[in-house]
Amino acid sequence: MTRRSSPGTTPGPGLRTGSLRTRTVVAVLVLLALLLAGLMVAVEATLGQRLRAQVEDRLRDRASAAAALVGTVDGDDLADRLSAQGLSVVIEDADGGAVVAGPSPDQLRRGPGDGLPGPAGERGAGGAGGDTDDATGPALPGSASGSGGTGTDATGTDATTGSGAGAASGTDATGGSGATESGDVTVTSSTVSADDEVTTLVSRLSDGSTITLTTDSSSVGETLRQLRGVMLGASAAFLVLAAAGLVLVVRRTLRPLDRVTVLARSIGRGDRGRRLRPERDDTEIGRVAVAFDEMLDGVEGAERAALDAERQALEAERQALDAERRVRSFVSDAAHELRTPVAGMRAAADALVRSQDRMGPDERERLAVHVVREAERAGRLVDDMLLMARVDQGIELDRAPVDLVALAERVADGQRLRRPALDLVVEAGAGAGAPAGGDVSASAGADGDAGAGAGAGASARAGDAGTGGAVTVVGDAARLEQVLGNLVDNAARATDGQGHVVVSVVHDSADAATLTVTDDGPGVPEADRERVFDRLVRLDEARRAGDGGAGLGLPLARGLARAHGGDLVCAAPAAGRGAAFVVTLPTGT
Repeated sequence: MTRRSSPGTTPGPGLRTGSLRTRTVVAVLVLLALLLAGLMVAVEATLGQRLRAQVEDRLRDRASAAAALVGTVDGDDLADRLSAQGLSVVIEDADGGAVVAGPSPDQLRRGPGDGLPGPAGERGAGGAGGDTDDATGPALPGSASGSGGTGTDATGTDATTGSGAGAASGTDATGGSGATESGDVTVTSSTVSADDEVTTLVSRLSDGSTITLTTDSSSVGETLRQLRGVMLGASAAFLVLAAAGLVLVVRRTLRPLDRVTVLARSIGRGDRGRRLRPERDDTEIGRVAVAFDEMLDGVEGAERAALDAERQALEAERQALDAERRVRSFVSDAAHELRTPVAGMRAAADALVRSQDRMGPDERERLAVHVVREAERAGRLVDDMLLMARVDQGIELDRAPVDLVALAERVADGQRLRRPALDLVVEAGAGAGAPAGGDVSASAGADGDAGAGAGAGASARAGDAGTGGAVTVVGDAARLEQVLGNLVDNAARATDGQGHVVVSVVHDSADAATLTVTDDGPGVPEADRERVFDRLVRLDEARRAGDGGAGLGLPLARGLARAHGGDLVCAAPAAGRGAAFVVTLPTGT
């Protein structure tokens, strides 16, 4: 399978992914094989040492028995008795004479069937010579093949009799003197040399003679080889059974890793909510599962953060594009609004300059008044734009206790002077008007006859106001007056300066007061009740020549209301016609 590295990652050495099951089984089998090999070596070494020690012990027993017969049995007879037990015998006396009997060490190494001589083998120089009466020879005292005889009686029996000990050097054993001498001969020192085939014991006796006994020890090696074969076969069978058991045990032990693999593939296909949730976290697999779950939580959190960041970036981009669109629209509308008065001033000034000689005083005065009026209009537009920019940046307010009822009276008095035909009513106190954001009821407070004399109607409305008591908030009196003035001015222009306008001041609760301005004009469609607060926006019904609106009054009023911690909304009128604007202000600081 070809591995593909992710973009932006530095390629490095790959993870070694050998089979964990195979590694575990092989490692355990190798360890078991080493233990079995060590056990085999230890058993073989121990058993071989014990078997060789037994061979040496038997040779020492033969040497001790032979030493007991020295002086009692002649050298030839003693050598025959020793060789009859399959030993290679060399007896050297103190005078240098030697008796050799039995197979030689080389013949013992070659094994049986190689022309081994009989018990009465060749004699060395100084030997007595001649054949013995019995080929098998009398048994040694204390040996496994001897008859247990210890010598003749005191009267002296012939050495050739098979029941007693023979006479030494062809003389009769009389008086028991030989027994006394043999009891004095002992083994003073022994030297053992051995190889894989034979073991040789050289014993030095107290009378100066030497007995060299050599025996076949190849049976020890054969026994060890048989034992080695048995242990190898048993070890192989054990390893096969152990391998089968280990495969089953390791497969069951590593089953949680298969679950991790399945879970990882499931998560890779989109199932991000799955987790391992191990029962124990203090084991190797438990710690791996906990780390895996923590990694998944981190990855999922990073994905959520990335998605949130992406959504926020898209929202910020959308807001930036919307803001850019609004700024461009604002600049375009502002240029359009300024172009009208500037064009009027330019035309009037050009006429004054070019037609100064042909123009009468009345015409010049009319053009001069037009220039002043258009300049004032352009100045108001520029002032509103500057104030809008200050509101956006956070305008500083000169806060002080303000009586909203008195404020409403001052605004109403100014409107009455400018528009005598306007039916303007100020209502104050609990129960007057509607709460913020709700439907607003317009109460005329009079007979509602707007056409029955402008001056008398205005005086009557002014006399009805202020009966509800003071409603005090903490704010900037000049800015609040500007807010209410813009709302009343919009209501007056919506009714052509001759309609019915009601200003309601209500103390809704201990921490809020409401200013509501309603009129009986054409109203604001429900779809435009939020759009009218955009900058330089004027509804089609309001775009009439001479009304003077630039579309900044309502945005400025809302900005100033929110700077006071309140708000301005366009609500649905209770009467079903006209418009209703509700200002909510906090009464505390």
